Amino acid sequence: MRIYLDVSCLNRPFDDQSQPRIRLESEAVTLILQQIDAGHWRQVSSQIAEIEIAANPDRERRGRVAALLPLRRDRIRLSPGMFTRAARLQKLGFRPADALHIAAAEALRVDVLLTCDDRWCRLAARKRAQLAVPVANPLAWLKENADALDA
Repeated sequence: MRIYLDVSCLNRPFDDQSQPRIRLESEAVTLILQQIDAGHWRQVSSQIAEIEIAANPDRERRGRVAALLPLRRDRIRLSPGMFTRAARLQKLGFRPADALHIAAAEALRVDVLLTCDDRWCRLAARKRAQLAVPVANPLAWLKENADALDA
């Protein structure tokens, strides 16, 4: 299973854990990363994730989040085709960075793109017929795919 975690997911373990929802999403992301580390699933990402992480002004946090990215061989560089696809996705209502994440995830042919962004998840659900990859919240996805933990 190929999983694309957006930057909101990679940030989640470092967010304020006093809120129950954030703590649960953080635990879901951590469990997903453990499955990846164990070799059960494969994490992939893209240059847009690197760009977003590099924009974080907090040096320590930037380093922690960057450490959760997959190896370089599992990160795709942005291509002209991805920018073209992202422009079409923006016309559907996706924000520019989100559109690039989707375009990269589609190019990588992932099984799922995970994000903690509710707005993005709702829009992706409404536009799912126009997307080549499913977009889901990590906690909701993990609940729906609990049997995949045994794989």
